[in-house]
Amino acid sequence: MRLRVDRERCAGAGMCALTAPQVFDQDEREGRVLLLRPVPAPADRAAARTAAGLCPAGAITLDPADSPATGNTRDRGPS
Repeated sequence: MRLRVDRERCAGAGMCALTAPQVFDQDEREGRVLLLRPVPAPADRAAARTAAGLCPAGAITLDPADSPATGNTRDRGPS
C-alpha cells in the first residue's frame, strides 16, 4: 500500500491525524495534512485506509498500483 496526499485539496478537518496518527499529521500553520509514512507499517494499514475514506476533501488516495487487487507485493518488506 502506498498513500498519496494532495495538500492543496486538504480542508484541514484533521480526520486523518485522528484516525491514523502514526501515518498522518497536520502542519501547525495551515492545518493541512502531512504524510508521515507513504508506505504504512502493516499494523497501521487498516487505519490509513479508514482515514482515506473519512477525508471530507478526498485529499488522501491509495496508489492503485500498490493495491492488493493487483497482486503487487512491494509493501511486504520492512516499512
